[in-house]
Amino acid sequence: MRTIRRLILATIVLSAPALTAAADGFNDYPTAARADYVFACMQANQQTRQVLEQCSCSIDVVASIIPYDRYVEAETVLSVAQVAGPVGAQFRSTKQSRDLVRDLRRAQAEAEVRCF
Repeated sequence: MRTIRRLILATIVLSAPALTAAADGFNDYPTAARADYVFACMQANQQTRQVLEQCSCSIDVVASIIPYDRYVEAETVLSVAQVAGPVGAQFRSTKQSRDLVRDLRRAQAEAEVRCF
């Protein structure tokens, strides 16, 4: 019995770095960014406990599809593209900007299917 416990403990200790690395890869979104997403999602929907859980699920799905740096770029494009005139037009018209927004929208659509 003692040998089994030692074997289990050794397995846990040896696998911990791999589990931590996997978790870090999934959890590369800062808490504040996740909270902002959930607050905006709840404001767009209802402010109920069920919607809180659905919006939390949604950002988890988005985070599993798009790395945080790409998410920030897409959100920046969406924000700057709202500016009227040539500055906003530059962000609306480039292929790179359109690709960033398209990827974010696809991730959000997947989140909608899985969570709502």
